[in-house]
Amino acid sequence: MTTMAAWRATTAPRWMIAGEWRAHPIRIATAVIAIAIGVALGFAVHLVNASALDRFARGLATVNGGADLRIEATGGKGFDERLYPRIARLPGIAAASPVVTLDARIAGSPVTLLGIDVLRAAAVTPTLLPQVASNASQGSVFEPYSLFLSHVALANRHVGDKIDVVVGGQDEPFVVAGTLPGADARALGTIDIAAAQSRFGRLGRIDRIDLTLADTAEIDRVRAAIAAVLPPDARLASVADDASRTDALSRAYRVNLDMLALVALLTGAFLVYSAQALSVARRRPQFALLRVLGSSRRAVMTQLLAEGLVLGTAGAAIGILLGLGIALAVLRLVGGDLGSGYFSAGDTPPLVFAPGAAIGFATLGLAAALAGSALPARSAATVAPAVALKNLGDAIDPRRTPAILPALVLGIAGIGCALLPAVDGIALFGYLSVALLLAGGIVAMPWLARMLLAPLARRAFASPPLELAVRRLWGAPSQAAVALSGVVASVGLMIAMAVMVASFRGSVDSWLDQILPADLYLNAGGDAPFDPAAQARLAATPGISNAAFGAQRPISIAADRPALTLIVVPDPAHAYPTLGRSVAVTDGAIAIRVSEPAARLYRLSPGSTVTLPLGDRLVRATVAGVFRDYARQEGAIAIDGATYDRLTGDRARGEAAITLVAHADPTTVIGALRRNIPPALADSVQIVPVAALKARALAIFDRSFAITYALEAVAILVGLAGVAATASAQTIARTREFGMLRHLGVTRRQIVAMLGIEGALLGVIGGLAGVGLGCVVAQVLIRVINPQSFNWTMETRLPYPLLAGVVVALVAASALTAMLAGRSAVSVDAVRAVREDW
Repeated sequence: MTTMAAWRATTAPRWMIAGEWRAHPIRIATAVIAIAIGVALGFAVHLVNASALDRFARGLATVNGGADLRIEATGGKGFDERLYPRIARLPGIAAASPVVTLDARIAGSPVTLLGIDVLRAAAVTPTLLPQVASNASQGSVFEPYSLFLSHVALANRHVGDKIDVVVGGQDEPFVVAGTLPGADARALGTIDIAAAQSRFGRLGRIDRIDLTLADTAEIDRVRAAIAAVLPPDARLASVADDASRTDALSRAYRVNLDMLALVALLTGAFLVYSAQALSVARRRPQFALLRVLGSSRRAVMTQLLAEGLVLGTAGAAIGILLGLGIALAVLRLVGGDLGSGYFSAGDTPPLVFAPGAAIGFATLGLAAALAGSALPARSAATVAPAVALKNLGDAIDPRRTPAILPALVLGIAGIGCALLPAVDGIALFGYLSVALLLAGGIVAMPWLARMLLAPLARRAFASPPLELAVRRLWGAPSQAAVALSGVVASVGLMIAMAVMVASFRGSVDSWLDQILPADLYLNAGGDAPFDPAAQARLAATPGISNAAFGAQRPISIAADRPALTLIVVPDPAHAYPTLGRSVAVTDGAIAIRVSEPAARLYRLSPGSTVTLPLGDRLVRATVAGVFRDYARQEGAIAIDGATYDRLTGDRARGEAAITLVAHADPTTVIGALRRNIPPALADSVQIVPVAALKARALAIFDRSFAITYALEAVAILVGLAGVAATASAQTIARTREFGMLRHLGVTRRQIVAMLGIEGALLGVIGGLAGVGLGCVVAQVLIRVINPQSFNWTMETRLPYPLLAGVVVALVAASALTAMLAGRSAVSVDAVRAVREDW
């Protein structure tokens, strides 16, 4: 008895597992690969974003110099330098260093140029101190023509070179007098603060005051004392605010990719469920024999869960290694921004390995495999041994309609979650809604298969293969559901992403047509170098009918959030049409329009008022309407150019929408415009026809969604592999059924045809269910997750060719795989196939 117990406990399970896996390696490999892909995608996205955030944060810390606190300008024109001595004398301030920040270009490349007081910076931000070249005097740090560059900004230039620096359209010569050893990871340069003010028109203005606190200072009291003397055009910021802004730049983007990877892992769990359920159906007599020989239900469940654990372990291990490889490849080929454009800095960040994340995603892979094995394990343990020894049929009475209530409960719960708000800016309930809807769709498959087959089941067909195929699927709805579970999950996810991306791209396309009505667009690359005289000169270029000049300025209304973009245009209502309702602003009030992200982030709506730092004062403005803007996720505000000029006195512009006269040649006009642009701006000013600008914008969109496209392709491949493995396994498991049909006179060709029809019907059912489920999940992505994560909306657009192609591919894959597997199964001698039943 002891020997028998040991055999039941160890040897028999190993034989059964090894035998099953040798018999169906493709099905097992598909389940492992599905788990591995989900783990790999999630881990790779996490690693890439962690590496990019680390590099970005280090670069930001370099520019900010590591001060304890900072006072920053809320706009692009700085604040009065007389604030500096008042701040420096406050109790608790150990040292203070004024800084002028300039967006510069050197040979067309952007460089952050800081004007610093070296003596004061040494006590506050020593990482910004320059290293003077050996052949230069130490006093060169105070020379008005001395420039110090980081190794990234130095590029192919050398110490001692004479170079031109362009700031706001103004070209000034400098000599490279040394380097910045503490800023190698950032394109950064420093000059003396007096030179920055005098040579670039910033006299009396500074952009930042870096502060070091005394050891005994109470930070809350220091903050309160600073806040009491701050002017409207300045704000207090800290390292914590930097981290919050850095995180806010890409958190929604990377969380969404993480969640999509986890949903892909959920698809892997369904494929494991499909593989295990088919395995249980095939080995039901074996488990029944073990039960008859004395094995307990717990032992049977433990064996199947152990199989799932092995699958999950293999998938998780492969996924972690694959994720490392994907992360390295993405960092090299796409960059640390994953195509989103948030962290592009001209270099590739090093990979930052995260052991905790590796353990976490591996654990999720194991959990997905165990979850996929749980239901089949329970089914195998609860079946009656006497029945299971002979019965290989469907567990559901063909006369009973499969239950739909569990699916309805899951669906209603999913809809309820979709109605809940975001949690800390993350659409957690939205993703829970996606998971519940996917689960509900899978649970509904037996009922859906019965409903879709009902019209065929009520008919009698002259063709024996067709009649047999319909009757078999009608009488075994749960087996059909098992075959379709992983397929519907993967196809549903893929369709949801495809519909979301198609809707987003179509909405962006329409939006570009709306906001780009002119023929040519001129942009000075972030600078605003054109004064009214230069604007008039450009507008008078032959071939131009109208030139509408504008500008974009950074404006900050919250220290812990990225700066908004203030868009200055002649007519905001025409340039940015209102989305939804608008309100009339009373005479004398300042009217603005806000983008969807700004409205959601700052809880603004038509009629709301907001305080804006314009010029050197705070201005109360009224929101006249909300406009759609897919270009600036951090938010934007549009204001009338005349109102902006009156409030700030800043009449410089850096952009223009140019309409040509009839029959004017765009190339000729572009050449004439360039002759009117100062030579110093030749490298920074771009003049682009509207068609090229639109094509560039859509190319950026496609690059941003490159990872999503990859997820779609993976979902298609996994789904088709699941179809192939499932159809093959079910066909091989029915060898005795085919033997009985052969005894009854059905030919091999008819059986193969029957299997092809069954596969095609399953493909149609799976395709329709997957497309329908995907379209429902897409609405959650479009109407819940995107607005909650990215703060913009879009219209649904269905990619009909892709939807039809998926259904056709599923039908073809199901039918072809079933027929190929059937040719092998029916080759077994009919007598041998059924002899166990005599």
